[in-house]
Amino acid sequence: MNLRTVLGGAVGAIGAAAVGNRLLSRRSRDLENPLPGVERTYRWRGMDVSYTVAGDPSDPDMVLFHGINAAASSYEFEPVFEILAERFHVIAVDLPGFGRSDRPPLVYSSALYEEFVRDFTRDEADEPIVVASSLTGAFAAAAADDAELERLVLICPTAETTEARPWVRTLLRTPLVGTALFNLLSAKPSIRFFLDRDGYYDASSVDGEEVEYAWHSAHQPGARYAPASFTAGTLDPDDEFDFQTELAALEVPVTLVWGRDAELVPLRDGRTLAEAADLDLVVIDYATQLPHAEHPEKFVEYLTAELPRIDYE
Repeated sequence: MNLRTVLGGAVGAIGAAAVGNRLLSRRSRDLENPLPGVERTYRWRGMDVSYTVAGDPSDPDMVLFHGINAAASSYEFEPVFEILAERFHVIAVDLPGFGRSDRPPLVYSSALYEEFVRDFTRDEADEPIVVASSLTGAFAAAAADDAELERLVLICPTAETTEARPWVRTLLRTPLVGTALFNLLSAKPSIRFFLDRDGYYDASSVDGEEVEYAWHSAHQPGARYAPASFTAGTLDPDDEFDFQTELAALEVPVTLVWGRDAELVPLRDGRTLAEAADLDLVVIDYATQLPHAEHPEKFVEYLTAELPRIDYE
């Protein structure tokens, strides 16, 4: 194969990627708010951060922080949002770089999200119960003592996702090749595969609307920047962060919630955390990584049972 053939193939591949990227961007629509409530904007470090509020303001504040993935957003809490709003003043946030929030081309980091959790809960809530999922659980734990919280509820939390590979972040941030690779990562079959394999115990629980919303969320302008850091493992807290030690040192009460059949962050990790830090652990049967989405009524039932000091009536 001569040089001309190689160069011709490369040029053809780049051209095809450019055309594919352009077609996908045209197919994506403006992202609608998936939650029933009042949408508000929190201005933070030059970014507009979107969040939705529902429930009686006189009820205890509860702030919901979604997990991190290529198509993450507050849609994660759609199945449980209205149920929680019957008992709490619920505030569901689209983290910076995700959902309906601004997605500037920052180099996103765990420190940025820790500071966001701390600032948002201080400014927009009154000693809230904070519910955080997956990697965001580590951000919330790191921010908890400075954030004046009532309680932390962590759903399958983790502080370790993958080995740090900064070159992956650099690659995904490139305009042409990075966009094409991210489009593959966030394609509808990829989203459904992740939800089938790691999100839900029962594949029939995966809603077509959820896949559709996730796809459109992942194809908004700037959508690849925050997931680029996540995919590269550079959103994980630094090596000095020990999750067990952090949780054990917190003055804020912590409840762990786990899907019994979770594999991405398995239940044995939850048992280890609970034992090491002397925490309450709630296990939901027939659930994996998203027990709150797959079994919303059971999640609320267990959650309220774990909060005996708060009067909900």
